[in-house]
Amino acid sequence: MDRRDFLKNSAAAAALPAASGCAPAPPKKGQLKLAMKHVSADEDLRVLSAFGVQHILGDMPSRKMDEHWSVEALTRYRERVESHGIRLEMVALPLSAVAVERSENPNIMLGKSPERDREIDNICQMIRNLARAGIPAAKYNLTLLGVVRTESSKGRGGALYSTFDYSKLNKDEPPGPAGQVGAEQTWERITYFLKRVIPVAEEYKVKMACHPHDPAMPKDRPYRGVIRVLDTPDGFKRLIQIAPSEYHGLLLCQGTMSESLKNPATEILEVIRYFGSRGRIFAVDFRNITGGYLNFQETFPDNGEVDMLEALRVYRDVGYNGMFFPDHVPGIEGDTRSRQAFAYALGYMHALIRMVNEERG
Repeated sequence: MDRRDFLKNSAAAAALPAASGCAPAPPKKGQLKLAMKHVSADEDLRVLSAFGVQHILGDMPSRKMDEHWSVEALTRYRERVESHGIRLEMVALPLSAVAVERSENPNIMLGKSPERDREIDNICQMIRNLARAGIPAAKYNLTLLGVVRTESSKGRGGALYSTFDYSKLNKDEPPGPAGQVGAEQTWERITYFLKRVIPVAEEYKVKMACHPHDPAMPKDRPYRGVIRVLDTPDGFKRLIQIAPSEYHGLLLCQGTMSESLKNPATEILEVIRYFGSRGRIFAVDFRNITGGYLNFQETFPDNGEVDMLEALRVYRDVGYNGMFFPDHVPGIEGDTRSRQAFAYALGYMHALIRMVNEERG
């Protein structure tokens, strides 16, 4: 289910009054933050503000370097979000999670020069403009395949859970436009990008949050010609070592990382400790699953393998104080655009975050 459609065109959202001139409250030091991602419409922001959400990862202003990425346009975007009492903490760069054939900047991961150099130059300018507009972080993906799933399965109350069962995957699908790409070829392309981009992010003090490949795949058999490399904790350990910087880290998708583990209930806590203690977690997709490596279902946050309250305590204890997003909510019959499912997830998360924040004192 796509969070981009959260409450879009909802009559209830449109009926709420605007919060014009309502500047966001300064964040409390050390507090975990309830947040939402990939929203930008005023009607959605009004609803989120009513729910107590004070931080967002905004949509990309456009899918190419144009006037929407100018400093002036980005500043107006930030000010419009702030008028609802919400902070625009991060913006998505046009390096999305879709397969490379539908990517906005495909040549970065296809490794095709000089086209990739022009695309990287545009990304660098976007980072500079974000900084000048007062937006402190950017989210991005470096993927060739996009998100891979098999047929959905039924869960609690008949809700549909997004599912991946490797045994049911057609492993003989032909390679896509990227062709055959081994692990080291992929690392070369990632390294080429990071060596150009992270110094700019560091200079302009913009945090770069990379999202994992979803889901993890076996390393001894390509899928559609590709070996994935950013689908496990070990892959991200290598990623942050390529360009060491306090501005180079993760959008830690807790669900995706759990999908790569044989025992998510215990192993994910160590993943959080590793990256959190090094200050490399910049935002969190707070998603739960049942199952684990090569066979999992995406559940509601309260009925998966991971104790989400315990996970929040680990984030807090390693010093993380950033955003937590609901992510990939199950499908409920009659729940148009997943409005109810996202509202449920936000309410559940709000309660847990408040509990953990108050325990700090």
